[in-house]
Amino acid sequence: MLHFTMKLFSATTVFLLLLLASSFLQAAMAGSAFCAGKCKVRCAKAGMMDRCLNYCGMCCEDCKCVPSGTYGNKDECPCYRDKVAKNNKNSKNNQNKPKCP
Repeated sequence: MLHFTMKLFSATTVFLLLLLASSFLQAAMAGSAFCAGKCKVRCAKAGMMDRCLNYCGMCCEDCKCVPSGTYGNKDECPCYRDKVAKNNKNSKNNQNKPKCP
């Protein structure tokens, strides 16, 4: 009886861990879809669409928001706005950091 109880406990633990892992995976995928949609709108008029989408995606993942429209409105998303100001402040030290479009 003890052997059966241990197997049941192990199976239940594995099931719960898989359930927990899948909920984290869904949350991560939802964030990416959110960013992709918002960045597609943001970069609609960009001259270099691929570059804009790449940088916008990085900023969105960090900030969890993207300002509305294709330009400006950065006050809608303080993290996004501050990231731009910080990156523009000292361009020599921030060469590898994205400039949020």
